[in-house]
Amino acid sequence: MSSIDQLSINTIRVVAADMVQAANSGHPGAPMGCAPMAHVLFTRILRANPANSKWFNRDRFVLSNGHGCALQYVVLHLLGYKLSLDDLRNFRQLDAKTPGHPENTHTDGVEVTTGPLGQGISNAVGMAIAERHLAATFNRPGFPVVDNTVYAIVGDGCLQEGVSAEACSLAGHLELGNLVVLYDSNGIQIDGATALGFTEDVRKRYEAYGWHTLAVDDGDHDLEGLTRAIEAAKAETKRPSLIVITTTIGFGAAKAGTEGVHGAPLGAESLAAVKEQFGFDKAESFKVPDAVYAQYRARGEAGAQAEREWDALMARYGEAHPELHAELVRRIEGRLPDGWAARLPRYTPADKPVATRKLSEAVLNALAPHVPELVGGSADLTGSNLTRWKGAEDFQAPDTGLGSYAGRYVRFGVREHGMAAICNGLAAYGAVLPFASTFLNFISYAAGASRLTALSHLRVLYIMTHDSIGLGEDGPTHQPIETLAMLRATPNYLNFRPADGNEVSGAYMAALQHAHRPSVLSLTRQNLPQLEGSSVEQTLKGGYTLATYGAGASGAAPDLLLVGTGSETSLAVDAAQLLSDRHGLAVRVVSMPCLELFAQQPAEYRRSVLLPGVPAASVEALSTFGWHKYVHLPIGIDSFGASGPYVKLYEKFGLTPAAVADRALKLVAHYKGRAAPELDLEL
Repeated sequence: MSSIDQLSINTIRVVAADMVQAANSGHPGAPMGCAPMAHVLFTRILRANPANSKWFNRDRFVLSNGHGCALQYVVLHLLGYKLSLDDLRNFRQLDAKTPGHPENTHTDGVEVTTGPLGQGISNAVGMAIAERHLAATFNRPGFPVVDNTVYAIVGDGCLQEGVSAEACSLAGHLELGNLVVLYDSNGIQIDGATALGFTEDVRKRYEAYGWHTLAVDDGDHDLEGLTRAIEAAKAETKRPSLIVITTTIGFGAAKAGTEGVHGAPLGAESLAAVKEQFGFDKAESFKVPDAVYAQYRARGEAGAQAEREWDALMARYGEAHPELHAELVRRIEGRLPDGWAARLPRYTPADKPVATRKLSEAVLNALAPHVPELVGGSADLTGSNLTRWKGAEDFQAPDTGLGSYAGRYVRFGVREHGMAAICNGLAAYGAVLPFASTFLNFISYAAGASRLTALSHLRVLYIMTHDSIGLGEDGPTHQPIETLAMLRATPNYLNFRPADGNEVSGAYMAALQHAHRPSVLSLTRQNLPQLEGSSVEQTLKGGYTLATYGAGASGAAPDLLLVGTGSETSLAVDAAQLLSDRHGLAVRVVSMPCLELFAQQPAEYRRSVLLPGVPAASVEALSTFGWHKYVHLPIGIDSFGASGPYVKLYEKFGLTPAAVADRALKLVAHYKGRAAPELDLEL
């Protein structure tokens, strides 16, 4: 090990420990133990340009054990990313660029938000899929315009979490030889030694997944061994690689090799001893020697030169393949193709009733040929989710005969959580627009990853079918009662429950237009009628007046508002007609396909739809949780479902026109002669 390498590694260790000490919070152990592997990776292997962190053909790096983020922040600073020494001093402070776990929305050079263990390595699998797909789509002889490697550092916890097993199993099947994972095997986790509960042979498990595995026995000192291992992993193009690197957590600290150094500051005395051991002045903090800056900035300049060479390659590519070049640039810039929205299907009440999952299939068939960045698939429910469009090719390793890397349909298998985390990686990579599909109930399996989709401001389409008790005989284990309430409570989500074909098209239009928000499309198994008054464009407002039945149609205020979503919007229409015909009431029916978009509309518009003072009831075959903000009487299901034909289930739970009308009459009677309380639509 050269003296400058040793000095750089020790600088990373000391500055990372300074950061945690200054914050009096954080995890010094992983940064101190992983410093050698990170130093080798960033100064010898990884190709990126700190002056332009979004250069498209950069290698991607993911710190999956995100609690060790002080390591990443120090290295990014040394390389010259937009991260100052003051930012390091401000570690874990409010509004800092150096939050307690890496967040892609906060820090220049951070690719994905990590922290929940197992997510990062799963994101890396998605990034590797994106690179393989785009390379197969755009590269031509002499023009490797998409040609990068995905690297990840992971810890024991990442490999214990089930999501990583799902994603890594698929990565092996797909032969993602562009993925290199450095496993920090330090034998310690929060509770103590990993021997307490994690004694499997990790290398054999990954070999069984179809991975290429290597080992470096002395990750504390053997820089040449680390270099050889990473280079060998990069040279293996048929299989993803796992390098098991034995390290000492908290290397150099008094509590090195124990859980005591995992998640707490070293303490002033121990930190001073570490500095003295590594040749630093114990009275100084955040000290970076000029020679260390010089080594890292030289590497940064090499990355800038690599980008300049790529720019020149792209210019030649544009001359040789102008149409491909224009398409790749469009996708990199995130622009949707011209005219895509005009291809969305539209319907009239004369069209036959169709399940909204089937209407979604029609949208995918209309869009997929013209929005080629759409890439995704189903968690082993393709025939139920109806997500595979005509002529789709599967994304598969070419030597399997099952498809090709140019294919856009991913067979995720029964891996809902892994699917969502992989789609986050696809979205973070760029130039692809990912979608994931399963039954709505099973997005709960994926909640750890789907929550991060929203937190990370990634555009992922979750195409969720079988969205209520309307799925029938499969029963309460498959019927989502509380699921949509959970999703609506998650910030930054757009949750759609379209009522018919126009609203399905509108939901897709909104989902594609919002580049920094994920969308959930909750779709029915049962057929629904095409409604009078439904609208693609009105769906973009989240809620709108569908129709008014009875005397209120002449302009007077109605006696009642009935608010429906999804399959219950047509139920609300039938109930309104019954109330009008039999009881002489004027009833306005409001379709509310997306509460989040409705909440964004001006207060004047919201008040024009949900009229103040008029009794309002909602109808939705799901939990009533959250509806009291919008209506006086939420009608729904606040117990688990049941098994049986869906028509019988709707009768059992009081979701029929007659039952809804009966409850609505009681609501109107309750407020007879006085205005219903005004809700918080102004807030």
